[in-house]
Amino acid sequence: MTNRHHLLVHGGTFAAVGDSGDISGVRSGNSPDGLFVRDGRHLSRWQLTVDGAVPEALSPVTGGDTTRCVLVPRGGRQEPTAYALFREQAVGDSSFVESLRVTSNRPVPTTIRLAITADADFTDQFELRSDHRTYTKPGALRSRQVLDDGVEFTYQRGAWRSCTTVTAEPVPDAVEETGTGARRLVWTLDLEPHGTAELTLRVMARPHGEKRALRVPRSPAAVTEELLDKEGRFVEGIAFPTGWPELAAACARGLADLAALQVPATGPDGEELRVPAAGAPWFLTLLGRDALLTSLFALPYRPQLAAATLPALAATQATGTNAESVAQPGKIVHEVRGGELAHFGQVPYGRYYGSVDATPLFLVLLGAYVEQTGDTGPARRLEQHARAAVGWMLDHGGLTSRGYLVYRADQGGLANQNWKDSPGAICCADGTRPTGPVMAAGAQGYAYDALRRTAWLARAVWRDETYAALLEQAAGDLRDRFQRDFWMPDRSFPALALDGEGRQVDALASDAGHLLWSGLLDKEYGELVGRRLLEPDFFSGWGVRTLAAGQPAYHPLSYHRGSVWPHDNALITLGLARYGLHDEARTVAHALVDAATAAGHRLPEVLAGYGRDTHAEPVPYPHACERESRSAAAPLALLTAVGGA
Repeated sequence: MTNRHHLLVHGGTFAAVGDSGDISGVRSGNSPDGLFVRDGRHLSRWQLTVDGAVPEALSPVTGGDTTRCVLVPRGGRQEPTAYALFREQAVGDSSFVESLRVTSNRPVPTTIRLAITADADFTDQFELRSDHRTYTKPGALRSRQVLDDGVEFTYQRGAWRSCTTVTAEPVPDAVEETGTGARRLVWTLDLEPHGTAELTLRVMARPHGEKRALRVPRSPAAVTEELLDKEGRFVEGIAFPTGWPELAAACARGLADLAALQVPATGPDGEELRVPAAGAPWFLTLLGRDALLTSLFALPYRPQLAAATLPALAATQATGTNAESVAQPGKIVHEVRGGELAHFGQVPYGRYYGSVDATPLFLVLLGAYVEQTGDTGPARRLEQHARAAVGWMLDHGGLTSRGYLVYRADQGGLANQNWKDSPGAICCADGTRPTGPVMAAGAQGYAYDALRRTAWLARAVWRDETYAALLEQAAGDLRDRFQRDFWMPDRSFPALALDGEGRQVDALASDAGHLLWSGLLDKEYGELVGRRLLEPDFFSGWGVRTLAAGQPAYHPLSYHRGSVWPHDNALITLGLARYGLHDEARTVAHALVDAATAAGHRLPEVLAGYGRDTHAEPVPYPHACERESRSAAAPLALLTAVGGA
């Protein structure tokens, strides 16, 4: 038996179960187990026993849209197993359903006592992270109520109320106390010789504030049918490259994952939307940067993602200043959370604005959407939101006063507020961290692109020539300043950032590839950067490392200082193609597709930075999200950049 977790995702709901289909409630490895909805754990225990003993996995859980496994009683070679259990599980919208089939292997009648021990601790997901923080919950109460066909668990803290209902068919013979908060549902099954009995268990999670009429799917098979239909519609009509079947498979796998990773959001007029969640298990929610990049990658193929993401982010755009949430007028939200700790302000992420790059990326996507589709509706509807976003970049963002977009470490939230947001990710080559305000290179590229695209919208859609000229001038000035202040002549490469005194943070980092995507560098500089990114210290064979090897700061198993990120490489590939470096673009694309092929055509959030010359298979990064929207959309970006080459 292992401690692996297997992930089931359906919209804003996910479940992580062990090899036997159980949920122990004890974190092992890098993922919490349980059933989660809106950051709350609605099942913290789900354990099967037969005749008081835990069966073992004859065939461990297999993944997919449903999990399946075969269990048998523990025993030796001399005595054949008395029965086999065939277990199938699936996740629906705020729900979990399991089918159990018990088959006797004996030629005589057999009676077994089957039980499911269930509990719901309603723990907030932030409590399960490895950051050693604790949170008080004054006045919190948990209760359990036995139902005719199961049990209901309820949690209340002030006005906050959540519940989980477990029902079964056939109804259990008894619901027993366990001496803990858990309850044990028990059946006595009389099996004929080689006979079979079947049970279905359904779990409905109702988080605080849920007003929809929810239903539990009738069976795991029904969930599979629903998901396959949704995935099929998401993939339908896209012309995959016939000459490169591995890329086609990665695109199809990514689109299927994107179909499952849609979470509810609300637009400016209260309209209901579905937007890409960042990733499971830790970020099954709206993150501005992630949703924007995902929508940009998918734009030529699934523009409806952008059409939902833009109004959802406009609806959460900051209108005032709040130091705790790092909100400033016009700023686009970084993260939206609906859990208990966010509700009570114990974490700042209910609406958290600690991102220097979501705001320019919002403008990039808005301009790209109109250019790609010809649909000017969103640009007209969101004109004031776009102008407010430009206003933030020029004012609070720092373009006017500092010449660049700038951020400061947030003591209660994120130290770094660009895409490399882990502590220490922005560093000098020797690992030294900058002090004071930080001006990250990649964000300046996004700002340049945002100004240019918004100038185009102002001229083509809003008919405001004066505003367009102002933004074009600001973009040109930014380009000139950047190449003067960031370029390191002795290395023929741009600095990763500038510190508060304007000194170069001199690590050689993959963010330079984002400058190619944004078009910020002159052609000569861009070609130098593009070719440099393909040298062996940067290029691992599975992609471009976030930090070039050989620098003291490099570590192949760090989050942002030597690992390989598929979405980072997708941006780099698009940038290489933009600067005419098509051979280099194909090299990176083939590396990523090979990495996806080695993992069932699915790209993870991040890979370790070990080289292909010494590791014939890509080495997983230990804390990566198993499903991540930017990585799911990355093959589409590769298709855009290099076609079927």
